Amino acid sequence: MAQHSAGVVQGLCLSTFGVFITMLLLGSFAWFILGSFSTFSLGVHGISLQQGLLLAAIVSSTDAAAVFSVLRSSHIALKGKLQPLLELESSSNDPMAVLQTVSLLNYSTGGEASLLQGGSFLAIQLTIGVAAGYGAGRFMVWLLNRLGLSSAGLYAIASIALVLLTYAVATFMHGNGFLAVYVAGIVAGNRKVIHQHYINAFHDSFAWLMQIIMFLTLGMLSVPYRAELPALASVAVAISLFLMFVARPASVFISLFWAKVSFKEKLLVSWVGLRGSVPIVLATFPLAAGTDEAGEIFVLISFIVVMSVLIQGFSLAAFARWLGLAEKR
Repeated sequence: MAQHSAGVVQGLCLSTFGVFITMLLLGSFAWFILGSFSTFSLGVHGISLQQGLLLAAIVSSTDAAAVFSVLRSSHIALKGKLQPLLELESSSNDPMAVLQTVSLLNYSTGGEASLLQGGSFLAIQLTIGVAAGYGAGRFMVWLLNRLGLSSAGLYAIASIALVLLTYAVATFMHGNGFLAVYVAGIVAGNRKVIHQHYINAFHDSFAWLMQIIMFLTLGMLSVPYRAELPALASVAVAISLFLMFVARPASVFISLFWAKVSFKEKLLVSWVGLRGSVPIVLATFPLAAGTDEAGEIFVLISFIVVMSVLIQGFSLAAFARWLGLAEKR
């Protein structure tokens, strides 16, 4: 029980403090590259520190679906408690990335705000989001088991409706809707629900469909001017390499300095930092808000996501085997 609790705490540290540290380090680097360097040598517009932090907040979370899709396709599993640790971290850090992105956008579009106001906003969002999500998860289980619908397919549709309702209620209560939906899914997923296997299969297929749509959206929106493309690509390569080799490892080692996790395990956790569908969605937020350099930030995010998938995705299985932390599935 104590070991299970320690694993939960480690995962939550990675998904909160780790994401925050990644944002600070990567945002500062992006501001330096685009604010100091690129305006003179690369010919692209510079960005402020706040915009650099916004860019970093968008790509600060890892993608659980991408990570474990790579592992499944390689027919390997991770030894020890690495698998549940990474599952918890990569599936629970999205709300933190969303909170950081929304908070920075609020600062950008809403004038000046104090650090105390920003902290209270995050605290309220987290508290109400968790509370609303827990209550919604219990309500989902109770309602689905008592609806008495005539077809199993209707339960899948009802579950989608309840997810949308959870997001709407949490947002109306000034909580974080993404976090509420995530907590509700954990609560409902760990209890018996009628036609549970069918509902899980439906949501798994629906999630894949949404990811395909998001990557298509990424392709359609990422249309930089031909003259800017080489400059933006070179900046994105520098930011991506810094994220993979400096920001992500530093956040992992700082977040887990207290934990009984071996050096090799920390190295693997550092490399399991694939960026996927969530940054694509978050990258549209600055575009919708009409912030300065939103188009430039979106194109940079596009390059960063693609580089993460190509470099970390293709090398993940080999790196795990090299460290001796992989076993055949």
